[in-house]
Amino acid sequence: MDFANQWPVIRQLIDRDFTSEAGAAVSDRSKTLRARTESADKVVKSICPYCAVGCGQDVYVKDGKILNIEGDYDSPISRGCLCPKGSATFQLVTGSHREQRVLYRRPHGTQWEALPLETAMDMVAERVRATRDATWDSATRRTMGIAHLGGATLDNEENYLIKKLFTSLGIVQIENQARI
Repeated sequence: MDFANQWPVIRQLIDRDFTSEAGAAVSDRSKTLRARTESADKVVKSICPYCAVGCGQDVYVKDGKILNIEGDYDSPISRGCLCPKGSATFQLVTGSHREQRVLYRRPHGTQWEALPLETAMDMVAERVRATRDATWDSATRRTMGIAHLGGATLDNEENYLIKKLFTSLGIVQIENQARI
């Protein structure tokens, strides 16, 4: 390959293609590039999980795996735009840094052990059920043995669902830091 074919700016000067409309800046590699979303089986409409604004997202899926996440131009809220955190949702969902396990320290233990997320969720469900059963007041149809304090990072939808879930379990001590 000669020097002139290596550098797009040299090709532009030789071909007198000052606007680069004739393809002086195109390489063999760039001719083969395709959008990640081109091979998607379907596009699923979703909402960004980061705040309560509710920006629309298009989730491109192929064979049950997420290929890309972009802003939804049909959304009346965001009109296809996403903030930097919303734009990074793809990494949140598919990143190799995402934890797939839970660190757990047994009662009176001194060491942490890694448990699968499903095992930890089952343990939490069993303990909620046991505590609710042990502290259930049939006269008032409630339990005073469980309380919840939510964090400021939860959005309105998550808080709504938490309130509905815990109320249905008979829990009355439900508070959220975001309200303060």
